Amino acid sequence: MISNFQPGLGTIRKVGLLWIGLTEMAVADSGGASAGPHMFAPVSTPAHSIYRLAMFVLVVTAAIFLTVVSLLVYSIVKYRRRPSDNGREPPQVYGSNQVELAWTVLPVLIVVVLFLASARVIHAVGDPRFPAGTIEVTAVGHQFWWEFRYPKQGFVSANELHVPVSDPEHPTPTHITLLSADTDHSFWVPRLAGKTDLIPNRENSMWIDPHEIGVYLGQCAQYCGTQHAKMLLRVIVESPEDFARWAANQRQSAERAESVARGRQVFEATACVNCHTVAGTNGKGTFGPDLTHLMSRQTIAAGAAPNTRENLRLWIKNPDDIKPGVRMPAMQLNDQELNEVVAYLASLH
Repeated sequence: MISNFQPGLGTIRKVGLLWIGLTEMAVADSGGASAGPHMFAPVSTPAHSIYRLAMFVLVVTAAIFLTVVSLLVYSIVKYRRRPSDNGREPPQVYGSNQVELAWTVLPVLIVVVLFLASARVIHAVGDPRFPAGTIEVTAVGHQFWWEFRYPKQGFVSANELHVPVSDPEHPTPTHITLLSADTDHSFWVPRLAGKTDLIPNRENSMWIDPHEIGVYLGQCAQYCGTQHAKMLLRVIVESPEDFARWAANQRQSAERAESVARGRQVFEATACVNCHTVAGTNGKGTFGPDLTHLMSRQTIAAGAAPNTRENLRLWIKNPDDIKPGVRMPAMQLNDQELNEVVAYLASLH
């Protein structure tokens, strides 16, 4: 059934903003992010294993398909009806041990081979042996953003997972513990590893060891609510030196520039502090992302828009304009307060 829905100005504006945001992200990604989240260019050991298994299964199934199609075409051509046919039923074959053995043994062998190949990859990916220098990260899925805790380094980030590149000769894998704060989610960065679900009251885990520096795109692969499609994530793979510098910066408290003191006061006096943490302030909330180093991130709203002052202002003023159905409320600030809070947040590097 086709409805008589007529989009209003608000809907048209939201669609336009979404298109602009996606266009800006595509332009931004062209310089730094790896092309598209697909599995056909793996750069991590788990992804390589899954890719090779997928190609092997594809070859086996393609061979089966070609064999069946070839026999079907042969039968159609050889036994097609001819003008000289007398219309009688051709001789029937019953009790051929060779035929029955073939169509029983061959499928069993194919299933056994595919089972063993899959079991080998499942064991290699699911039960690895980690070296001493493994990076430990806890990923918590929220509606609709990602929280990344680095327990050994002692800080928390959001939506963009930073990890060091792993040298195949001296691997530095990243072990990710997966938790959910509300409903089912699924962590998926196709070029780095397969999908793994985040389930409430259950602890899952996965690991990656990317071999190339770059930005790898992923998303939540399990429908988790209104904004599931915009629950995006980025894995930023850096050199060990760059990762160490980034981690050292993340451990620092927020800057307290006097030029944005008024914006900090507005932030601390509103409901912002009930949901967000900013180290060095009275903001200790955990319902929303940690904002201590907000401007060190490439995007806001879990990848829904580039991290610019204009988008940040729009996000605070009316989050639904960027991410309809998001759980962040509009803060109802006047223009002066809005400008001061944006200036303060823009200082959090």
